Amino acid sequence: MLVLARRSNQSIIIGDDIEIVIVDIKGDQVKIGVKAPKNVSVHRAEVYKEIQEENKKAAGTNIKPEDLGKLGDLFKKKT
Repeated sequence: MLVLARRSNQSIIIGDDIEIVIVDIKGDQVKIGVKAPKNVSVHRAEVYKEIQEENKKAAGTNIKPEDLGKLGDLFKKKT
């Protein structure tokens, strides 16, 4: 792990197109901003872990092809 010291309004560059900016420091809390391309997802670690768990659950779901056809029929009726 690389550890860097930064002050408010200073930043860190990751690769060519991701910038981490120290926005504010109050007590033991640091507010950071992340500038990244839209195709790069940025999440807090706890949210990322939840997304991964939900994706694992969804991947384990057994969906039958005939159920997908029924789902398509529902969308057709709504329009």
